[in-house]
Amino acid sequence: MCGKKILVLGSGMVARPCVEYLTGDTKNEVTVACRTLSTAQALISGLPRAQAISLDVSSVADLDSHVAAYDLVISLVPYVYHAAVIKSAIKGKTNVVTTSYISPAVRELEPAVKEAGIVVLNEVGLDPGIDHLYAIKTIDEVHAKGGKVKQFYSYCGGLPAPECAGNPLGFKFSWSPRGALLAQRNSASYLSEGKQVDVSAQDLMSVSKPYFVADGYSFVAYPNRNSVPFREFYNIPEAETVIRGSLRYEGNPEFIQALVNLGWLDADEKDWLKEGMTWAQIQQNAIGAGESSEGALISSIKEICKFSNEAESHRIISGLRWMGLLSSEQAVLRGGNLLDTLCGQLEKLLSYQPGERDLVMLQHKFVIEWSDGKMDTVTSTLELLGDPKGYSAMARSVGVTCGIATQLLLDGHPALNTRGVLAPYKKDICDPIREILEREGIRMVEKVL
Repeated sequence: MCGKKILVLGSGMVARPCVEYLTGDTKNEVTVACRTLSTAQALISGLPRAQAISLDVSSVADLDSHVAAYDLVISLVPYVYHAAVIKSAIKGKTNVVTTSYISPAVRELEPAVKEAGIVVLNEVGLDPGIDHLYAIKTIDEVHAKGGKVKQFYSYCGGLPAPECAGNPLGFKFSWSPRGALLAQRNSASYLSEGKQVDVSAQDLMSVSKPYFVADGYSFVAYPNRNSVPFREFYNIPEAETVIRGSLRYEGNPEFIQALVNLGWLDADEKDWLKEGMTWAQIQQNAIGAGESSEGALISSIKEICKFSNEAESHRIISGLRWMGLLSSEQAVLRGGNLLDTLCGQLEKLLSYQPGERDLVMLQHKFVIEWSDGKMDTVTSTLELLGDPKGYSAMARSVGVTCGIATQLLLDGHPALNTRGVLAPYKKDICDPIREILEREGIRMVEKVL
């Protein structure tokens, strides 16, 4: 069989396991493209049949000429660039794989994708990705036995392992904090007992609730984006409750809500934000406090946040102090706004240190009604810990899944070679990816409660 040329755009944390998986096939030649050549070179170090190039995805001409030279392009750059990558792929008649949700901008390109005769395969990471593979598996098995899925819950968290989570947010960042923080500012919609429930971005953190997944963990859960279409995507018209959401450790949502209330998640440029300001002066301006002394700031913070009790007040104010946000230390400004300035500080304080590991926890819960009226609750759980000497759980679960789906597409698997914009919502796409993923040691475990 002739060799396949693959272009990987982006060199973030999930790229290396994906590239390593693909270079395991001697037919593949992989090129990793990043704006900074040295970053791409470091990523491919020690891998066979891999090369690095410098490429700026915001340059349409460069993107067009490079994408056209490959059989397939994997877009691991931020999702806002996917539409531009796909437009180049349409011109070059090159297949595309992404790990992101299908955005409206990508969906709009479907007629042109079909006309070009190419495949744009999306949602083949962890969440979205592995979640689909196992939701479809259980739902299909229930339907085949004459059962109905009356309730479906799916929660996923990419978190530090419990022993590495000892900080005020109970969270660590292995990539830029911006995306993770903004994800906790999305609005959400879901189905509950047949009715649609809409949650505003402002209220998202306040609807988080304790959620039991496994012994030894204290999780809270909140809804993520729009779960409503998944009743149709997963072919469960009988479901009265459909919720997909995120997991965090207990105490995290209240802390995020305090940061929101205090202005730290505001991405708008502030003309008053000037070089040389201390963190305390920034906090004073953000909340309109009378002065920047710690005592004055704490009084204003208590007034604005209206903490539920003294213990909570103490916990969050101590956390703000730990982050340096009440200090007389000079702040390092970023982007002329509070969000990016905070992110710079969190990157220093909350990144993984050598020897630390992360945790991926994903659980589906199905409430099933059988034809004889009997009810069962079934869980399907992935508990994956990172390797401090190897890949993080997040990098492995996203990167390997993406690599497997890409290889199946390159090998001409009929279910994946359907031209158009695809996601793994059907058994014939999910099964082959899932079976290989299990051979790679990543699987969700089912249990009847």
